[in-house]
Amino acid sequence: MWFSRNRDPSVVCPACGSEIPRSRAREYDKYGDRWDREDKRFEYLCKPCYGELCHYPRDGLEDALVELEADCHPWETVVDRYLQALEERDEPLEES
Repeated sequence: MWFSRNRDPSVVCPACGSEIPRSRAREYDKYGDRWDREDKRFEYLCKPCYGELCHYPRDGLEDALVELEADCHPWETVVDRYLQALEERDEPLEES
């Protein structure tokens, strides 16, 4: 069996569309947990796009966005609904 000399496959950055060698890319997990690798498929971002990402925890973010986008709304409405949901979630609980 003959092997290709190019052992570094290229990947396409989903943020900007540039094609880069895998060794120069940064692994990205949209769920924010790149250490739990079981049954996952990662995307690969170029270094500039990866650097622009927010690296804060985002527990529940993906589920919240999917739920908000379930109905057909303009993107601005989805963002407004998301911000409203965040405000409601972060309100202090009333004492009984």
